[in-house]
Amino acid sequence: MEHKSSTFISDLAAHVLAVAKSDFEGQKKLGDRTIAQLDEHGLNWQPEPESNSISVIVKHMSGNMVSRWTDFPHADGEKPGRNRDDEFVDDIPSLAQLQEVWEKGWAVLFNALNGLKPEDLLLEVTIRGQPHTVLQAIHRQISHYGYHVGQLVYVAKAYKSTEWQTLSIAKGRSAKFNEEMLLRQTNAPNTSLPSSTPRDVSR
Repeated sequence: MEHKSSTFISDLAAHVLAVAKSDFEGQKKLGDRTIAQLDEHGLNWQPEPESNSISVIVKHMSGNMVSRWTDFPHADGEKPGRNRDDEFVDDIPSLAQLQEVWEKGWAVLFNALNGLKPEDLLLEVTIRGQPHTVLQAIHRQISHYGYHVGQLVYVAKAYKSTEWQTLSIAKGRSAKFNEEMLLRQTNAPNTSLPSSTPRDVSR
């Protein structure tokens, strides 16, 4: 019984890591598809003066990722060299540089995540000196990045207006989409998505 319990816990921990990676991949995919619809002017556009532009949101997310995930989980998530206030200065001049900043943050995140083992989930990591388990720290960042990716989509959609290409189910298509999903499952009843397959979080 003890062996079975140990195996179950190990399998569960591995599944938790796989699902976390899938969630992050889904968030990045949503951001990728949003950024792909932008032009140069859209980088710095704001819905109103107090709103953050796409470039500011991306700059902040990337700065957070580099800080939180560098030397994770051995170093505090708030690195001494991070300048958080500078992340809110709108100074990214081009789509190419925006893409570079965006990819840099995600590369650090996935490098750290891919280095974790199931037994690491209960290790302690601090963020601004506050203790978290690795699992808590991961879920903290899933929540944080989901919040900001939602902002990216909102600002980009407002900027593009009628030219926006939906990333989710189009208006008036929900019933049809549900029918197609049920039909797909009926035709392949024994097929399920691997736990590491990114899910479309826009649904």
